[in-house]
Amino acid sequence: MKLNLLKVVNGCRLGKLTNLGRNKDKSMEFPGCMLYTRTGSAPHLTYDILQTIEDLPLVAQITLSTLAEYQEVLEDYKQGIGKFVGMPDSVFYCSLQDPVTTCPTGFNTNKTVSVWGGGGRLEMTPLKFISIQHALQADWFQCLSDGEVVPGGNSRKRAKKSVDRSLVFLDECLRLQEASLVPKKSVMIGAIEGGEVPEERLRSARETATRPVGGFVLNGFQGDVMDKNNRLKLIAAVTGELPEDKPRLIHGVGKPDEVLECVERGVDLFESCFPYQVTERGCALSFNYNYQLNPETAVLDPSEIPEPEKNGESPDDNEEPDQDRLQMTAFEISLSTKRYQDDFRPLIQGCHCYSCRNHTRAYIHHLLTSNELLAEILLMIHNFQHYFGFFHAIRQALKDSQLPQLKDLINKQSL
Repeated sequence: MKLNLLKVVNGCRLGKLTNLGRNKDKSMEFPGCMLYTRTGSAPHLTYDILQTIEDLPLVAQITLSTLAEYQEVLEDYKQGIGKFVGMPDSVFYCSLQDPVTTCPTGFNTNKTVSVWGGGGRLEMTPLKFISIQHALQADWFQCLSDGEVVPGGNSRKRAKKSVDRSLVFLDECLRLQEASLVPKKSVMIGAIEGGEVPEERLRSARETATRPVGGFVLNGFQGDVMDKNNRLKLIAAVTGELPEDKPRLIHGVGKPDEVLECVERGVDLFESCFPYQVTERGCALSFNYNYQLNPETAVLDPSEIPEPEKNGESPDDNEEPDQDRLQMTAFEISLSTKRYQDDFRPLIQGCHCYSCRNHTRAYIHHLLTSNELLAEILLMIHNFQHYFGFFHAIRQALKDSQLPQLKDLINKQSL
């Protein structure tokens, strides 16, 4: 993997990752996102349907926690996760945990890290971890690390322990990789830990940067456990310590306004679990990312987008807000609410996805209220394509030196 940095503007990095894949013949532009998968497959979608989505990411994310229990099957198969799940042309990145799942805390030790799959808790030693990576044959993988996110924040003592453990795990995994216990073509991604303690975050970044890793993942910033301003200061401080010639990934950040804040602080790659979470709420992404002044080039027509339901408020007088609606963001609309039962417009006017070209809000409302599986399929198609289009807009805005215009447009919709 080789990083070509094309442009840096006020901390925002525009570039391309080349020499990707087993044959080193693929490339990927950044800022970008990875395709979120569950056990190696895009949620709700078959491979054929997935290929109809525009701006589909080259890199697909898999999670160790959901695949570790299939180690023996993959070892017998011997051809790696790509061919096993029917996506041989994709580049795979293996993270430790599923970003959508909240994991219990307090189970990591100096010798093991616990991951949680369908069968319960699995304890990972460095040797066990590397043996699973050998079976998966992922192109990139997050190194074993102690990255627990504790509600209320980790203490200084716990943050120090997290960094110490993660560096020990990193050194041991590098030694095992050097001993040919995992394919040399698999690139190890070092994890930056340290909780909310700036000194420990910086120590983790500096120490990890001295190791021969292929990139860095900023771990522990997911969810709402950390104050926003503190999180942004830590991200900026960490990226300032990392070498410019290696990619920076972040876990658990997906809302459009948060993505742009991280891009401004030097983050290159994100996950795409946010569209999946929106789909699971019975919602469709509906935000406008067209920063162009010429309305004829607009991807979306803002006049066609109704005001999104606010978090914690019910859009109908006779409805009580459920838990899913309380988790809604300003970037989505809930198709299960009654206001859409007679709305025969597409999800977004001007969207070219299959769902918007062939179906209406009223139809998807009907599918949701009838508990039809097709509802999630159509929403997932739209949400993925809209989200991937947003990252295309970020890269274009950087090329056009108009990222402030895009950020202003997004921030106005986040209120």
